[in-house]
Amino acid sequence: MIKRFFDFSIALFAILLFTPIFIIVIFLIRLKLGSPILFTQSRPGLHGRIFKMMKFRSMLDDKDKQGNLLPDNLRMTKFGMFLRSTSLDELPGLFNVLKGDMSLVGPRPLLVQYLPLYNKKQARRHNVRPGITGWAQINGRNAISWDNKFALDVWYVDNQSFWLDVKILLLTVKKVFVREGISAEGHVTVEPFKGSKND
Repeated sequence: MIKRFFDFSIALFAILLFTPIFIIVIFLIRLKLGSPILFTQSRPGLHGRIFKMMKFRSMLDDKDKQGNLLPDNLRMTKFGMFLRSTSLDELPGLFNVLKGDMSLVGPRPLLVQYLPLYNKKQARRHNVRPGITGWAQINGRNAISWDNKFALDVWYVDNQSFWLDVKILLLTVKKVFVREGISAEGHVTVEPFKGSKND
C-alpha cells in the first residue's frame, strides 16, 4: 500500500510538472512522425494480467508493398532515437502508473508472446507490478543479455524496498543524462527473446 501511494503521488506530481514537455513532445511527434501520437501495446503486468501500455510513438509507420511494416531500423528516425535515448517516449507510462497497471520501479513489461518462454525463475518477474524503470535498466538496460536482465529482475522481486526504489529512480535520472545501454549491439533496441537455455 505504501508503494502504491508513493507511485500514485509521484506519477501525478510528475504529470503536472512535465505538462509543458508533454505538449512540446506531442507537437513534435505530430510534425515529424504524424499520427497517432501514442504507441499502445498489450503487455503482461502483475501476475501476467494483460494491460495496454502507453508510450510516445518513436517510429514511422512505413510499410512494404504487401502492407507489412518495414524493419525497425528503416522506420527509426533521428528524432525517434532522441526520444528513446532521453526516455521522453516513456512519459505516457505515468498514466499507466496512475491506473495501477504499472509502478514507477519494477521489471520492464515485455511482450505477451514471451510469457510461455520463461522458465519458472524468470516468470517470477511478474510477482510485482512492472515498472517504468527497474534494476535491470540501471545495470545495463538493453545492452545486457536476456539471462542477465531476468536475473536482475528476479533479484529486485526478492529485495524490493522503498529505499531501493528511491535509489533506482535517482540512478535512472543519471542514466538518462549519460544515455547508456539504449540498444543492443546490431539492433535498434534489443534482439527478440527466444527462450532461455537454463531451466
